[in-house]
Amino acid sequence: MKKLITALVLGLLTTSAFAATVPVAGEVTKINAAQNKITLKHGPITNLDMGAMTMVFTVADPAMLGAVKVGDKVTFEADRVKGKLTVVTLTAAN
Repeated sequence: MKKLITALVLGLLTTSAFAATVPVAGEVTKINAAQNKITLKHGPITNLDMGAMTMVFTVADPAMLGAVKVGDKVTFEADRVKGKLTVVTLTAAN
C-alpha cells in the first residue's frame, strides 16, 4: 500500500511539472482590483484542459490589473496556483 501511495504522489508531481503554461488570446470584460480578479473572454487553455469561455481568474500580481482596461485584447498565461485558476502573465495585445 505504501508503494502504491508513493507511486501515485510521484505520478502527480511529474504530471504537474511537465504541464507548462501556454499563451492564450483573450479580451478583458471586467476588472475587480479589490479582489485581485479579472474576467477574461478567452480561447482554449490547453495546459488546463479548458475550452474557450468567459471566466474569472485571480491574478498572480495585482499590478497586472493596472496595465489593462475593460475591452483590451490581451495575451495571458494561466495555471493552478494554490488550487485557484490564476493569470500568471498578462500583456496587452498589439
